Amino acid sequence: MARYSEEIIDEVRQTNDIVDIISQYVRLKRSGRNYFGLCPFHNEKSPSFSVSPDKQIFHCFGCGVGGNVFTFLSKIEGINFIEAVQELAQRSNIQLPSLDDNLDSSKEILKSKVYKVNEFAAKFYHENLYKPEAKIAQEYVKKRMLSNETLKSFQIGFSGKFDELYKELVKQGFQEREILESGLVNKNENGKYIDRYRNRLMFPICDVRGRVIAFGGRVLDDSKPKYINSPENVVYSKGRHLFGLNVAKKGNIKKRLLIVEGYMDVISLHQRGISNVVAPLGTALTQQQGYLLRNNSEQIVLSFDSDEAGQAAKVRAMEILQNMGCDIRVLQMEGAKDPDEYIIKFGKARFDNLVEKAISVVEFKVKLLRQSLNLESTNDKIKFLNEIAKLISKIENNMEREVYIEKIAKNYEISKEAIYAEVNKLTYTNNKSSKILEKAKPVVVHQKQQTEVSETITKRENTILYILLMGDLNIFQIIKQNIKPEDLKNEINGKIAKKLYDEFEKGNSNINSIIDNLEEVEQNQITAIMAEDYEIDNDNIEKAIDDIIQSYEREKLNDRKLEILRILDNVSEENEKRNLEKELSDIIIKLAKIK
Repeated sequence: MARYSEEIIDEVRQTNDIVDIISQYVRLKRSGRNYFGLCPFHNEKSPSFSVSPDKQIFHCFGCGVGGNVFTFLSKIEGINFIEAVQELAQRSNIQLPSLDDNLDSSKEILKSKVYKVNEFAAKFYHENLYKPEAKIAQEYVKKRMLSNETLKSFQIGFSGKFDELYKELVKQGFQEREILESGLVNKNENGKYIDRYRNRLMFPICDVRGRVIAFGGRVLDDSKPKYINSPENVVYSKGRHLFGLNVAKKGNIKKRLLIVEGYMDVISLHQRGISNVVAPLGTALTQQQGYLLRNNSEQIVLSFDSDEAGQAAKVRAMEILQNMGCDIRVLQMEGAKDPDEYIIKFGKARFDNLVEKAISVVEFKVKLLRQSLNLESTNDKIKFLNEIAKLISKIENNMEREVYIEKIAKNYEISKEAIYAEVNKLTYTNNKSSKILEKAKPVVVHQKQQTEVSETITKRENTILYILLMGDLNIFQIIKQNIKPEDLKNEINGKIAKKLYDEFEKGNSNINSIIDNLEEVEQNQITAIMAEDYEIDNDNIEKAIDDIIQSYEREKLNDRKLEILRILDNVSEENEKRNLEKELSDIIIKLAKIK
């Protein structure tokens, strides 16, 4: 796989502090020397995800995942190592050299070709929209009151006949592989090439950089399906992008981003002066889309349709965004089924006012709960009180709690004292049952361990790796003379030691670059070890090494002693017996000398 030089990779690493990068995805709190937060890679209620600014690593004591800044970005964004380096270099304004090598360049070349196919297709579809054959599409955009400026801004287009696009792509010199990979053309069983989109209004989908990565196509009659979207491919993963974000970023979106359900909501609002608006791509909001929202705005306003599916989408989106520490508001709309209809019907001023009055998550959940209960019923009123107490007890800020209690008591005619009593009872119970995060033991992540390794041996082996990871080549020479990688009984530890020995023998003591080249399971094990405090520094490192070497020597002597005793039980030849007894005597003397 083509790689950048270690010097370039180190420069990118050093200009991207791991705490700063991870803070863009996870809400972190300082605790001692490290930061802790809820792990983004598995569901948890207590923070076990640790980030070390000193060692520039992260490790989750819950699921065992760990690594450095490149590993984190790769996992969270679903990209490879090279793409992570490129992304972080761009954030730091570092100009990277081109990659010439290449086993992996064929994929990069294919990606660049697919981007060009998409770019051409977007232009082709857009030009089609203004042709006489696109009368049905022209009537539709007129009916939806879309201006020419909006059509150009979003590159809205029209897909025509059977294989129009395919023929044009071939004329442009595009090859079969990149055409099919784009998902714009299908090849049938008879070897015929057919455009995926025919007689549809076309919406190009762009990434944050403005590159066309996919398309959405809407029917212009009553046929089904109403929308067809591009399949996932080398440049497109629908759960990792947001429709309209590239356009929204041209304006001021830092304060607030509005998330709506469909393409037309985004386009209609944008045309009427609401530019800070985006939409998921035909799917429920994903965690990756949540990160995009969090990274681009201080506040997120949810506005999904008012039907049952829309309400369910709101709740799912809230759960994802709340876990990321986002400031969320919920739009409350009456008199229209979606934002597009509302702004056309009532105008921008009323819509702006609606956004300003968007309610908090707690208020929305209380309102949703109220709709499902009859407060005239005693049982329902008790259930209502219990549920709102659960909601409020999860709020950490006491002032915020008080505001909600006052408001709910007033709006729903419930005694403040009753709410306080239930909240206090739940808070006390939660505090009593909650456990302080204990200093976790390093997670042994390899699931196919052939032999069970004792805790004492595991601790010793982890200490060896911890010392080796300090990167001191002189210390390595001492360890190497006494301990071989195959002496380590934990299979993963043995593999890590072998790779460290190999690199140190070459004179490479750059631990970060060595970690970059380890397998995922090995990275997880290393960060588990590095995340521990072994209380070893330059003052006591020699003693620590001496203790470890002696423990190995003691173990080897004991093993040999037991072996000799077993052999002596079956030896009859006198000379051999004397030699074994002499060796046994020497072993016992040596063991006595070892502290």
